[in-house]
Amino acid sequence: MLKIGIIGYGYWGPNLLRNFSANKDCKVLKVADIKQERLKLAKRNYQHIEVTTNIQDIINDKEIDAISIATPVDLHYEIAKSALEKGKHVWVEKPFTSTSKQAIELIELAEKKNLLIFVDHTFIYTGAVRKIKEIVEKNELGDIIYFDSVRINLGLFQRDVNVIWDLAPHDLSIMDYVLNKKVRAVCANGIANYYQYENIAHISVYFEENCFAHFHVNWTSPVKIRKMIIGGNKKMLVFDDLENFEKIKIYDAGIEVKNQNDIYKMLVDYRTGDMYSPKVNQMEALALGVQEFLESIKENRKPLTSGEEGLKVVKILEAAEQSIKEKGKLIEIN
Repeated sequence: MLKIGIIGYGYWGPNLLRNFSANKDCKVLKVADIKQERLKLAKRNYQHIEVTTNIQDIINDKEIDAISIATPVDLHYEIAKSALEKGKHVWVEKPFTSTSKQAIELIELAEKKNLLIFVDHTFIYTGAVRKIKEIVEKNELGDIIYFDSVRINLGLFQRDVNVIWDLAPHDLSIMDYVLNKKVRAVCANGIANYYQYENIAHISVYFEENCFAHFHVNWTSPVKIRKMIIGGNKKMLVFDDLENFEKIKIYDAGIEVKNQNDIYKMLVDYRTGDMYSPKVNQMEALALGVQEFLESIKENRKPLTSGEEGLKVVKILEAAEQSIKEKGKLIEIN
Protein backbone atom coordinates (compact mmCIF):
# COMPACT_ATOMS: atom_id res chain seq x y z
CA MET A 1 0.00 0.00 0.00
CA LEU A 2 1.40 3.38 -1.06
CA LYS A 3 1.87 6.01 1.63
CA ILE A 4 0.78 9.53 0.64
CA GLY A 5 1.61 13.01 1.94
CA ILE A 6 -0.48 16.04 0.96
CA ILE A 7 1.01 19.53 0.86
CA GLY A 8 -1.62 22.28 0.76
CA TYR A 9 -5.05 22.04 2.37
CA GLY A 10 -6.79 25.09 0.91
CA TYR A 11 -9.44 25.00 -1.81
CA TRP A 12 -8.50 21.68 -3.47
CA GLY A 13 -6.68 19.92 -0.65
CA PRO A 14 -9.82 18.59 1.08
CA ASN A 15 -10.93 16.97 -2.20
CA LEU A 16 -7.53 15.32 -2.56
CA LEU A 17 -7.53 14.04 1.01
CA ARG A 18 -11.05 12.67 0.60
CA ASN A 19 -10.26 10.81 -2.62
CA PHE A 20 -6.88 9.47 -1.58
CA SER A 21 -8.39 8.32 1.74
CA ALA A 22 -11.23 6.56 -0.07
CA ASN A 23 -8.85 4.53 -2.25
CA LYS A 24 -7.96 1.10 -0.84
CA ASP A 25 -4.55 1.07 -2.54
CA CYS A 26 -3.06 3.94 -0.54
CA LYS A 27 -3.03 5.59 2.85
CA VAL A 28 -2.59 9.28 3.65
CA LEU A 29 -0.06 9.69 6.47
CA LYS A 30 0.44 13.45 6.70
CA VAL A 31 -1.07 16.76 5.59
CA ALA A 32 0.82 20.07 5.60
CA ASP A 33 -0.46 23.64 5.39
CA ILE A 34 0.73 27.00 6.66
CA LYS A 35 -2.62 27.74 8.36
CA GLN A 36 -3.44 25.98 11.61
CA GLU A 37 -7.20 26.34 11.13
CA ARG A 38 -7.03 24.30 7.93
CA LEU A 39 -5.04 21.58 9.64
CA LYS A 40 -7.55 21.47 12.49
CA LEU A 41 -10.29 20.88 9.92
CA ALA A 42 -8.29 18.07 8.30
CA LYS A 43 -7.60 16.47 11.68
CA ARG A 44 -11.26 16.76 12.68
CA ASN A 45 -12.42 14.85 9.61
CA TYR A 46 -9.50 12.37 9.47
CA GLN A 47 -8.25 11.76 13.00
CA HIS A 48 -5.64 9.15 12.01
CA ILE A 49 -3.50 11.53 9.92
CA GLU A 50 -0.63 13.66 11.17
CA VAL A 51 -0.69 17.40 10.42
CA THR A 52 2.15 19.89 10.22
CA THR A 53 2.93 23.44 9.16
CA ASN A 54 6.39 22.38 7.95
CA ILE A 55 6.38 20.81 4.48
CA GLN A 56 9.83 19.33 5.13
CA ASP A 57 8.17 16.97 7.63
CA ILE A 58 6.49 15.34 4.63
CA ILE A 59 9.33 15.63 2.13
CA ASN A 60 11.86 14.10 4.54
CA ASP A 61 9.54 11.32 5.78
CA LYS A 62 11.13 8.08 4.52
CA GLU A 63 7.85 6.22 4.96
CA ILE A 64 6.01 8.40 2.41
CA ASP A 65 6.12 7.14 -1.21
CA ALA A 66 4.32 9.95 -3.02
CA ILE A 67 3.48 13.59 -2.40
CA SER A 68 0.46 15.54 -3.64
CA ILE A 69 1.15 19.26 -4.14
CA ALA A 70 -1.85 21.62 -3.96
CA THR A 71 -0.16 24.97 -3.37
CA PRO A 72 -0.01 28.21 -5.40
CA VAL A 73 1.73 27.56 -8.72
CA ASP A 74 4.82 29.57 -7.82
CA LEU A 75 5.65 26.91 -5.21
CA HIS A 76 5.09 23.84 -7.42
CA TYR A 77 8.61 23.67 -8.85
CA GLU A 78 10.46 24.05 -5.56
CA ILE A 79 8.35 21.51 -3.70
CA ALA A 80 8.20 18.98 -6.55
CA LYS A 81 11.97 19.17 -7.06
CA SER A 82 12.64 18.57 -3.36
CA ALA A 83 10.21 15.63 -3.33
CA LEU A 84 11.76 14.03 -6.42
CA GLU A 85 15.25 14.46 -5.00
CA LYS A 86 14.06 12.57 -1.91
CA GLY A 87 12.86 9.70 -4.11
CA LYS A 88 9.13 10.41 -4.02
CA HIS A 89 6.58 10.34 -6.85
CA VAL A 90 4.70 13.62 -7.23
CA TRP A 91 1.15 14.66 -7.98
CA VAL A 92 1.04 18.34 -8.98
CA GLU A 93 -2.03 20.53 -9.36
CA LYS A 94 -2.59 22.52 -12.54
CA PRO A 95 -0.81 24.39 -13.94
CA PHE A 96 2.24 22.13 -13.63
CA THR A 97 4.85 24.88 -13.19
CA SER A 98 5.34 28.62 -13.69
CA THR A 99 7.67 28.16 -16.69
CA SER A 100 8.41 25.54 -19.31
CA LYS A 101 12.06 25.52 -18.19
CA GLN A 102 10.97 24.42 -14.71
CA ALA A 103 8.69 21.75 -16.19
CA ILE A 104 11.47 20.32 -18.36
CA GLU A 105 13.86 20.19 -15.41
CA LEU A 106 11.33 18.30 -13.28
CA ILE A 107 10.59 15.83 -16.08
CA GLU A 108 14.29 15.14 -16.57
CA LEU A 109 14.83 14.73 -12.82
CA ALA A 110 11.93 12.28 -12.55
CA GLU A 111 13.30 10.21 -15.44
CA LYS A 112 16.75 10.17 -13.85
CA LYS A 113 15.28 8.99 -10.54
CA ASN A 114 12.83 6.57 -12.20
CA LEU A 115 9.93 8.41 -10.56
CA LEU A 116 6.54 9.50 -11.88
CA ILE A 117 4.98 12.93 -12.25
CA PHE A 118 1.18 13.22 -12.39
CA VAL A 119 -0.36 16.57 -13.36
CA ASP A 120 -3.92 16.98 -12.12
CA HIS A 121 -5.73 17.92 -15.33
CA THR A 122 -8.92 16.71 -13.67
CA PHE A 123 -11.23 17.22 -16.64
CA ILE A 124 -9.39 14.52 -18.60
CA TYR A 125 -10.87 12.00 -16.14
CA THR A 126 -14.48 13.17 -16.47
CA GLY A 127 -16.96 10.94 -18.24
CA ALA A 128 -17.90 13.80 -20.56
CA VAL A 129 -14.38 14.47 -21.83
CA ARG A 130 -13.66 10.74 -22.16
CA LYS A 131 -16.81 10.45 -24.29
CA ILE A 132 -15.77 13.43 -26.43
CA LYS A 133 -12.38 11.79 -27.03
CA GLU A 134 -14.13 8.57 -28.07
CA ILE A 135 -16.43 10.44 -30.50
CA VAL A 136 -13.51 12.31 -32.10
CA GLU A 137 -11.37 9.16 -32.41
CA LYS A 138 -14.26 7.33 -34.10
CA ASN A 139 -14.28 10.16 -36.67
CA GLU A 140 -17.96 10.81 -35.98
CA LEU A 141 -17.38 14.55 -36.33
CA GLY A 142 -15.06 14.14 -39.33
CA ASP A 143 -11.96 16.32 -39.66
CA ILE A 144 -11.89 18.84 -36.82
CA ILE A 145 -12.08 22.41 -38.14
CA TYR A 146 -12.24 24.40 -34.92
CA PHE A 147 -12.27 24.15 -31.12
CA ASP A 148 -14.04 27.01 -29.36
CA SER A 149 -14.12 27.35 -25.55
CA VAL A 150 -15.66 29.80 -23.07
CA ARG A 151 -14.90 29.64 -19.33
CA ILE A 152 -16.16 32.77 -17.60
CA ASN A 153 -17.67 33.74 -14.24
CA LEU A 154 -17.68 36.36 -11.51
CA GLY A 155 -14.84 34.55 -9.82
CA LEU A 156 -12.01 34.75 -7.36
CA PHE A 157 -9.03 36.88 -8.30
CA GLN A 158 -5.79 34.97 -7.75
CA ARG A 159 -2.93 36.60 -5.88
CA ASP A 160 -0.15 35.05 -7.96
CA VAL A 161 -1.38 34.50 -11.54
CA ASN A 162 -3.63 36.08 -14.16
CA VAL A 163 -6.89 34.64 -15.49
CA ILE A 164 -5.10 32.67 -18.20
CA TRP A 165 -3.00 30.69 -15.73
CA ASP A 166 -6.02 30.18 -13.48
CA LEU A 167 -8.81 29.14 -15.88
CA ALA A 168 -7.29 28.26 -19.26
CA PRO A 169 -5.35 25.11 -18.17
CA HIS A 170 -8.65 23.21 -17.88
CA ASP A 171 -9.68 23.71 -21.49
CA LEU A 172 -6.17 23.67 -22.94
CA SER A 173 -5.66 20.22 -21.40
CA ILE A 174 -8.99 19.06 -22.85
CA MET A 175 -7.98 20.41 -26.26
CA ASP A 176 -4.63 18.60 -26.17
CA TYR A 177 -6.23 15.32 -25.02
CA VAL A 178 -9.14 15.35 -27.47
CA LEU A 179 -7.47 16.72 -30.59
CA ASN A 180 -3.92 15.40 -30.15
CA LYS A 181 -2.62 17.96 -32.66
CA LYS A 182 0.73 19.72 -32.72
CA VAL A 183 0.45 23.37 -31.66
CA ARG A 184 2.42 25.71 -33.93
CA ALA A 185 1.77 29.19 -32.53
CA VAL A 186 -0.27 31.19 -30.04
CA CYS A 187 -1.51 34.75 -29.82
CA ALA A 188 -3.50 36.38 -27.03
CA ASN A 189 -5.06 39.63 -25.92
CA GLY A 190 -6.10 40.63 -22.43
CA ILE A 191 -6.51 43.45 -19.97
CA ALA A 192 -6.05 44.06 -16.25
CA ASN A 193 -8.86 46.27 -14.97
CA TYR A 194 -8.36 45.98 -11.23
CA TYR A 195 -4.73 45.17 -10.42
CA GLN A 196 -1.57 43.88 -12.06
CA TYR A 197 -2.93 40.58 -13.40
CA GLU A 198 -5.24 40.28 -16.42
CA ASN A 199 -8.83 39.45 -15.48
CA ILE A 200 -10.11 38.89 -19.03
CA ALA A 201 -8.30 37.33 -22.00
CA HIS A 202 -8.74 35.71 -25.39
CA ILE A 203 -6.29 33.07 -26.64
CA SER A 204 -5.94 31.85 -30.22
CA VAL A 205 -4.09 28.60 -30.92
CA TYR A 206 -2.81 27.58 -34.36
CA PHE A 207 -1.93 24.01 -35.32
CA GLU A 208 0.26 22.43 -37.97
CA GLU A 209 -2.95 21.18 -39.58
CA ASN A 210 -5.74 23.40 -40.90
CA CYS A 211 -7.47 23.71 -37.53
CA PHE A 212 -7.98 26.61 -35.12
CA ALA A 213 -8.75 26.89 -31.40
CA HIS A 214 -10.00 29.86 -29.41
CA PHE A 215 -10.36 30.34 -25.65
CA HIS A 216 -12.23 33.07 -23.76
CA VAL A 217 -11.50 33.33 -20.03
CA ASN A 218 -12.88 35.97 -17.68
CA TRP A 219 -13.08 36.52 -13.91
CA THR A 220 -15.51 39.45 -14.28
CA SER A 221 -18.53 38.06 -16.10
CA PRO A 222 -22.03 38.48 -14.58
CA VAL A 223 -22.90 34.96 -15.76
CA LYS A 224 -21.10 31.65 -15.37
CA ILE A 225 -20.46 29.79 -18.63
CA ARG A 226 -18.52 26.56 -19.12
CA LYS A 227 -19.12 25.72 -22.75
CA MET A 228 -17.10 24.19 -25.58
CA ILE A 229 -17.90 23.72 -29.26
CA ILE A 230 -15.95 21.34 -31.49
CA GLY A 231 -16.70 21.74 -35.18
CA GLY A 232 -16.03 18.95 -37.65
CA ASN A 233 -16.73 18.75 -41.37
CA LYS A 234 -19.31 16.02 -40.72
CA LYS A 235 -20.94 16.93 -37.41
CA MET A 236 -20.54 19.38 -34.54
CA LEU A 237 -20.40 18.84 -30.78
CA VAL A 238 -21.38 21.10 -27.88
CA PHE A 239 -20.14 20.38 -24.35
CA ASP A 240 -21.86 22.35 -21.59
CA ASP A 241 -20.32 21.42 -18.25
CA LEU A 242 -23.05 23.23 -16.31
CA GLU A 243 -25.75 20.93 -17.70
CA ASN A 244 -26.80 18.29 -15.20
CA PHE A 245 -27.95 15.69 -17.69
CA GLU A 246 -27.28 16.40 -21.39
CA LYS A 247 -23.71 17.67 -21.05
CA ILE A 248 -22.83 16.63 -24.62
CA LYS A 249 -24.95 17.30 -27.67
CA ILE A 250 -24.00 16.21 -31.17
CA TYR A 251 -25.55 18.06 -34.09
CA ASP A 252 -25.78 16.66 -37.59
CA ALA A 253 -25.04 20.11 -38.94
CA GLY A 254 -22.47 21.50 -41.33
CA ILE A 255 -21.66 23.32 -44.52
CA GLU A 256 -21.14 22.01 -48.02
CA VAL A 257 -19.40 24.22 -50.57
CA LYS A 258 -19.75 23.71 -54.31
CA ASN A 259 -17.91 25.28 -57.26
CA GLN A 260 -14.92 26.26 -55.14
CA ASN A 261 -12.82 27.16 -58.19
CA ASP A 262 -14.87 30.26 -58.88
CA ILE A 263 -15.69 32.24 -55.77
CA TYR A 264 -18.37 34.25 -57.59
CA LYS A 265 -20.23 31.06 -58.50
CA MET A 266 -19.65 29.36 -55.17
CA LEU A 267 -22.73 27.75 -53.65
CA VAL A 268 -22.98 27.15 -49.92
CA ASP A 269 -25.43 24.57 -48.60
CA TYR A 270 -26.27 24.47 -44.89
CA ARG A 271 -27.08 21.06 -43.47
CA THR A 272 -29.19 20.86 -40.31
CA GLY A 273 -30.16 17.38 -39.17
CA ASP A 274 -30.91 15.63 -35.91
CA MET A 275 -29.34 16.20 -32.51
CA TYR A 276 -28.62 13.54 -29.92
CA SER A 277 -27.03 13.41 -26.48
CA PRO A 278 -24.82 10.38 -25.64
CA LYS A 279 -24.77 8.80 -22.19
CA VAL A 280 -21.91 9.94 -19.97
CA ASN A 281 -20.24 8.15 -17.04
CA GLN A 282 -20.98 10.12 -13.85
CA MET A 283 -18.16 8.76 -11.64
CA GLU A 284 -16.13 11.46 -9.87
CA ALA A 285 -13.19 12.48 -12.04
CA LEU A 286 -10.79 13.01 -9.14
CA ALA A 287 -11.34 9.44 -7.93
CA LEU A 288 -10.40 8.17 -11.39
CA GLY A 289 -7.37 10.44 -11.41
CA VAL A 290 -6.19 9.07 -8.07
CA GLN A 291 -6.63 5.52 -9.36
CA GLU A 292 -4.64 6.32 -12.51
CA PHE A 293 -1.84 7.85 -10.42
CA LEU A 294 -1.61 4.81 -8.14
CA GLU A 295 -1.81 2.30 -10.99
CA SER A 296 0.87 4.11 -13.00
CA ILE A 297 3.22 3.89 -10.00
CA LYS A 298 2.44 0.21 -9.49
CA GLU A 299 2.90 -0.57 -13.20
CA ASN A 300 5.94 1.76 -13.57
CA ARG A 301 4.46 3.61 -16.55
CA LYS A 302 3.65 7.22 -17.33
CA PRO A 303 0.15 8.29 -16.30
CA LEU A 304 -2.37 9.66 -18.78
CA THR A 305 -1.66 13.19 -17.54
CA SER A 306 2.09 13.04 -17.06
CA GLY A 307 4.65 15.82 -16.82
CA GLU A 308 4.84 15.91 -20.63
CA GLU A 309 1.14 16.76 -20.86
CA GLY A 310 1.64 19.39 -18.19
CA LEU A 311 4.54 20.85 -20.16
CA LYS A 312 2.42 21.22 -23.32
CA VAL A 313 -0.11 23.31 -21.43
CA VAL A 314 2.56 25.42 -19.71
CA LYS A 315 4.17 26.21 -23.09
CA ILE A 316 0.85 27.55 -24.38
CA LEU A 317 0.23 29.56 -21.20
CA GLU A 318 3.75 30.98 -21.37
CA ALA A 319 3.34 31.95 -25.03
CA ALA A 320 -0.09 33.49 -24.36
CA GLU A 321 1.30 35.63 -21.54
CA GLN A 322 4.17 36.82 -23.75
CA SER A 323 1.74 37.60 -26.55
CA ILE A 324 -0.44 39.73 -24.24
CA LYS A 325 2.61 41.72 -23.15
CA GLU A 326 3.45 42.32 -26.83
CA LYS A 327 -0.11 43.41 -27.78
CA GLY A 328 -1.23 40.20 -29.43
CA LYS A 329 2.00 39.23 -31.21
CA LEU A 330 2.03 35.71 -32.69
CA ILE A 331 4.38 33.55 -30.62
CA GLU A 332 5.70 30.36 -32.18
CA ILE A 333 6.01 27.20 -30.06
CA ASN A 334 8.72 24.58 -30.54
